[in-house]
Amino acid sequence: MKKFAIILSGSGVFDGAEIHETTMTMLAIMKNGGQYQIFAPDIPQHHVINHMNGEEMNEQRNVLIESARIARGDIKPMSEYNEADFDALIMPGGFGAAKNLSDFAVKGPECSVNKDVEKAIKDTVAAKKPLGAICISPAVVARVLKGVEITIGQDQDTINGLEAMGARHKKTTHGEVIVDEKYNVFSTPCYMLDANILQIWDGAENIVKAMLEKMK
Repeated sequence: MKKFAIILSGSGVFDGAEIHETTMTMLAIMKNGGQYQIFAPDIPQHHVINHMNGEEMNEQRNVLIESARIARGDIKPMSEYNEADFDALIMPGGFGAAKNLSDFAVKGPECSVNKDVEKAIKDTVAAKKPLGAICISPAVVARVLKGVEITIGQDQDTINGLEAMGARHKKTTHGEVIVDEKYNVFSTPCYMLDANILQIWDGAENIVKAMLEKMK
């Protein structure tokens, strides 16, 4: 069984990991004969959003603890990731990728990436293992891997930010997967497009299948 490491960034689309994308990724991995272990950075969240009204809340939460909600407690801090233990690495989206795994949402092309996440990406690529990025998480990859070819769908403002970091972007629609052969990076847009949960499933399963095919 091929083993995936999944990086989460909290719990909830506006301030953490996108729950539908995460759940569909987990399901796609297992449905296609793989297994997974979930990781997240042990750091404070950038902020906390009320998902009913979109307003910021006056409280502080921890990315690892919030991600543990989705992982049902079976989670490890990002600092414990070792690429030798896994066959692939994948990151669902949600604004947490641009707020907690990186600060792309605040600084755009001048952003930085969490050091443990950056190390995980570099170690995975150096080992020539597949790296998957869903929704907005290709922005994290674009900051770490110069000139990587990726997709976030069709949002031009975001595309401009990625290209300013040196990434090569391809516009895509639901379920499409872009593969960068140099870095072994796979990306798909999911909720960066106006999508329903069936389209999210298509994107998640297609990227997982493509990554598994590369492992053969």
